[in-house]
Amino acid sequence: MKKLILSIVALAAFGVASAQDMKFGVKGGLDMVSVKAPGGSTSLTGFFVGGFAEFAIADKMVLQPGLNYHTASKSEAGVTAKWNFLSIPVLLKYTVADKINLLAGPSLYYSLESDDTDKTRFNLDLGGSYDITENFFVEPRYSIGLTGDAKVSHFLIGVGYKF
Repeated sequence: MKKLILSIVALAAFGVASAQDMKFGVKGGLDMVSVKAPGGSTSLTGFFVGGFAEFAIADKMVLQPGLNYHTASKSEAGVTAKWNFLSIPVLLKYTVADKINLLAGPSLYYSLESDDTDKTRFNLDLGGSYDITENFFVEPRYSIGLTGDAKVSHFLIGVGYKF
């Protein structure tokens, strides 16, 4: 785990140090959460908001680290379950065609719930984005839960704006 985190930090630092084209932006949207635990599974729906930076690392490749806040809830029989997370995705964005991009990379999720025993989880994010304009884009992404007793995955549909 420590090697993975150090590799991500080194890659991000290299991207910052060598970035000739850097952009910042914001994004937000729908977060559909799936929790699969040994005792059963459940689904929650919520939203996410956050910011990101983009560093050009090759002709068609961009490193996109970010920080997001997620909240999701579910009401059942008068009882509401609510989860709050912070996520740090470090995505590689590759342009495959004009305005169409593929996204992949690790993400770290941190639970803000005091009773959560698995506070930190690692996920693998896979998705794409479509640039509506030079600054405005849509981004569907699936974040597959890899660690923890309960595998927590997210299907994210977001919109974003690059400054």
